[in-house]
Amino acid sequence: MSLSPRIIAFLLAFLISVLTAVFLTFVEGVTNNMLFVVAVSSFAVSFFLVLYAIELLVYREVNKMYKTIHKLKIRDFNISRKTIIKNNNPFKKLNDEVFVYVARKQKEIEELKRLELFRREFLADVSHELKTPIFAAQGFIHTLIDGAIDDENVRDKFLAKAAKSLDGLDALVKDLVALSQLETGELKMHFERVDLHQVIAEALEQLEKKAQTKGTTLRIKTDRPGSYWVKADPQRIHQVMINLLENAIKYGNDNGKVLVTLEEDKKQVLVSVKDDGPGIPPEHLSRIFERFYRVDKSRSKERGGTGLGLAIVKHILNAHRSKVSVMSKVDRGTTFSFKLEKVE
Repeated sequence: MSLSPRIIAFLLAFLISVLTAVFLTFVEGVTNNMLFVVAVSSFAVSFFLVLYAIELLVYREVNKMYKTIHKLKIRDFNISRKTIIKNNNPFKKLNDEVFVYVARKQKEIEELKRLELFRREFLADVSHELKTPIFAAQGFIHTLIDGAIDDENVRDKFLAKAAKSLDGLDALVKDLVALSQLETGELKMHFERVDLHQVIAEALEQLEKKAQTKGTTLRIKTDRPGSYWVKADPQRIHQVMINLLENAIKYGNDNGKVLVTLEEDKKQVLVSVKDDGPGIPPEHLSRIFERFYRVDKSRSKERGGTGLGLAIVKHILNAHRSKVSVMSKVDRGTTFSFKLEKVE
């Protein structure tokens, strides 16, 4: 049998009135009329007090808890911590605290599920990226072992291809190690006063031959002559520029142009790397900094690269308290930009 607040109040009030009347019988001079009046009055007062206490303080809050559970089922997290602090009713505080706690745990579970999905995708991507150069080198070497080594032309050709595959594997492993160290904070930044113009000039010089093979023109444009002194890790910013410039050369048009722009304001220096390539479709812009994400997987594979360059760029700049941004229009080119703190 389910007990409603009225039944509980009635039973308790009846018990109180009976006990009160029984105790009064031991008092001398108490008449039956007096016992009747006391019993009725104590019953009435007890009934309404108990009913109010149970209805208001218990059942109403229990019903709120059921509503809370219902809200959690539909993931309705519209509650403010301020309302919890302002409430003086302990049952209300309990109800709201349970709601906030479970809501937070639900969000943590969703985040863990997202990270688990990301981990599985990452492992699948790593396995695929490692498998390609390993299988290629393995195929060339086994072909040589099976007898092709006796043919000098075939031997040299296959050894060169195997070496190229292993070089790609080495680059991939190095990028994975660097990315892991950046994410865990193991790879520390060594900040110093750096001439950003000189760092960019060295990166352009390093990639000059690669640009010439595609007929790409590399150029730097500044808003004033002289040095641009910033607070940065020179080795890591050089790595950022190499990755951005390699991408611009790789995905830009043949016989195209890559322009690096330097602009400064009172506190920061803005660096932009612009190519005149086919651009990046809008639906891909939010994901290009993910590990192994490729806009055009078939063309990206042909052009090489580990697929980790932009992810490394993002983490290095985050360690410099900066962010890399991208602007792109289809058939109009792509521009990557970031800011560094200026040092006088």
